[in-house]
Amino acid sequence: MSNAGDVTVASNVLGTIGTVLWCIQLVPQIWYNWKRKKTDGFPAAMMFLWASCSVPMGAYLILQQVNIPLQIQPQIFCFFSLISWSQILYYNHNYSRAKAALICAATIVLFGGLETLLILTLRIPYNNGVRWPDLVVGVVAAILLTAGLLPPYYELWKRDGRVIGFNWVFLGIDTMGGLFSLFALAAQGTFDILAGVLYIIVVALEVGIYISHLIWRFRYRQLRREAKAAGKSIDDLLELQRNDTEENQDSEKGLGVGNGDDGQTE
Repeated sequence: MSNAGDVTVASNVLGTIGTVLWCIQLVPQIWYNWKRKKTDGFPAAMMFLWASCSVPMGAYLILQQVNIPLQIQPQIFCFFSLISWSQILYYNHNYSRAKAALICAATIVLFGGLETLLILTLRIPYNNGVRWPDLVVGVVAAILLTAGLLPPYYELWKRDGRVIGFNWVFLGIDTMGGLFSLFALAAQGTFDILAGVLYIIVVALEVGIYISHLIWRFRYRQLRREAKAAGKSIDDLLELQRNDTEENQDSEKGLGVGNGDDGQTE
């Protein structure tokens, strides 16, 4: 477990860098969503679970008395996650702008209240040497964080591993923020294992997203060349390919039905 005496200058510097990165990590994604006016491939469940994760994570890190930048991180993380979530509600789920904004604001207030309640409730046993309730809260945060990075993999599965809807600048900044936060924990006098696991999960699963898209680009390299030569987008050729496949399947089914009828007549 960490305490204030374990916090070093290096830990504060690295934690500050991680916090700055996570202050701005979702800004490119929010701008990207606004510019495209759609959020296809960017799952609402991911953003909501990330925001939910910030409640127990924030309470856990505050009770652990880690460096101040790391205590602030979950609050910023939650705010921008909920902004992105409200964009998805507006662009892809046909919510009105006012309704999406109202739901976002209400959720921010709710989550803030829940985190404050957790801190006040758990501080009493924590100060008396009873640490397991705080540990349970940290485990819940780790589970929610992991769960939040599973919906993107479902989106990858639907598209043969292709990443759409995600802004690469956002993913890159988010990964770097996780790494610097991890380095900040390592630079403390003691390493908080559970908090470290939270950051390792983020980095590992996001690396998986990068790898998935690279594999997709390699598998579809010929189709991408054809799209470039024809002056079309890869999406246009994928749609044509999909239509051709469906037509062939329909033709095969039709032939199968026809042959079955002939056999019955004979």
